[in-house]
Amino acid sequence: MKYAVLGDIHGNLTALETVLTAIERERVDRILSVGDVVGYGAAPSECIAKLRELGAFVVMGNHDAAAVDRLDTAFFNHHAKEAIRWTRGALSRKDKAWLGELPYVQHLEHCSVAHGTLHRPELFDYIMTVEDADPSFDAMTLPVCFVGHSHVPVTLLRLHDNPGRTSFTPDTAVDLADAAKALVNVGSVGQPRDEDPRTGFAIYDSAAESVELKRLAYDIDREAHRIRAAGLPQMLADRLYLGV
Repeated sequence: MKYAVLGDIHGNLTALETVLTAIERERVDRILSVGDVVGYGAAPSECIAKLRELGAFVVMGNHDAAAVDRLDTAFFNHHAKEAIRWTRGALSRKDKAWLGELPYVQHLEHCSVAHGTLHRPELFDYIMTVEDADPSFDAMTLPVCFVGHSHVPVTLLRLHDNPGRTSFTPDTAVDLADAAKALVNVGSVGQPRDEDPRTGFAIYDSAAESVELKRLAYDIDREAHRIRAAGLPQMLADRLYLGV
């Protein structure tokens, strides 16, 4: 089966549309999202509508939870808090109901999906090191798990010949044939933070045992204008150009 996996969208409609156009050419069977559909960007309802229309399998991110008052924003930075306040006012009752019903984890036939970690998804912790990844690896019951949250794409691996050791690769095309387990951070559709402003997503082919982390240029000017026009903080538009 062929899956498209979307990282943090964050209300960036232009980036999402660019990714969905590319996905059409990939002829995928299912679309997955690691959450944070909303937050930061100025088109949260439009992004929700796209995912619902496509029947995507979506998990709850911390910004999604905050937008429906299921997570305290005390630890959000100032700009994130401002964006959540704006987002709450921009979402319809139907949008909020949909976000509020999202699960923390999705287990599909060939893979699992969570936002931050698999072992404690409701805490929205980050996986930033191989040590951070170990508890999620230990919790995995399927060979592949997709996460996001850090907005930085990377693939962490436990190989058949040394299943107790966790390694990683920055490669964009990864052969999973030798992997006992793979934990893949797919980066971000709407707000990359690896100093590459291009939108990102992943294609996972379970039959071929491969995952590819893809990047595409999109019209950042259009989305930055949308953010400014909405009255959101200027920094949220500026950072799109920098990939930070």
